[in-house]
Amino acid sequence: MVAPGEQKEERGGASASSVQRPPWRPLLVLASASPRRLALLEQVGLTPDLLLPADIDETPRRGEKPRDYARRVAIGKAETAKTLLKAAEGRGEDVGGAYIVAADTVVAVGRRILPKTEIAEEAEECLRLLSGRTHRVYTALAVVSPQGRVRDRVVETRLRFKNLSHAELDGYLASGEWRGKAGGYAIQGLAGSFAVRIVGSYSAVVGLPLYETVSLLSGEGFPVHRHWLNL
Repeated sequence: MVAPGEQKEERGGASASSVQRPPWRPLLVLASASPRRLALLEQVGLTPDLLLPADIDETPRRGEKPRDYARRVAIGKAETAKTLLKAAEGRGEDVGGAYIVAADTVVAVGRRILPKTEIAEEAEECLRLLSGRTHRVYTALAVVSPQGRVRDRVVETRLRFKNLSHAELDGYLASGEWRGKAGGYAIQGLAGSFAVRIVGSYSAVVGLPLYETVSLLSGEGFPVHRHWLNL
């Protein structure tokens, strides 16, 4: 497997020419460049053969609910990855019979979708909003089978943050962990100390609901547990 940005091979499309796998194991594609989602898949014994980030418009639509938004974006990423794989297969690359996993995570307060923060001011605004209150994290998962079927799930997790002190807020902003994170925090990092209560899936908050991922892949015929026998 070669991640996007590495020098071994260009990943503008898809290539599996260097992928070596036994005959019983179909191609597994993660439609994401997220190291967190990659690590979560590897946690359950599944290492993707290809990382295929899907570049789509992630702008929320007017009045769109957080759950609906997360589902739309996850399916959009999966469909885009499927299109890229078809194009690669048309060029003669060995990417047929692939399973695709895509996901999107949304942090919401009521109907308000919080941004993936890119500047400190955005992160500070999000963290002040989340301080001392309960919010919801919606992680949508989409799996595409080799037959082109798309199955999806949306996992909702509720979190309550403590009241953040000035020192905690300033320290977290200085850490830079908020950069590129939905809602301005990463629960698997320093912000784990902010969570008073989590009701739901911890792995979904990190970026990929593991129970649902394994269930959907297994349900579509991917040999998840045979992977375990060959670890």
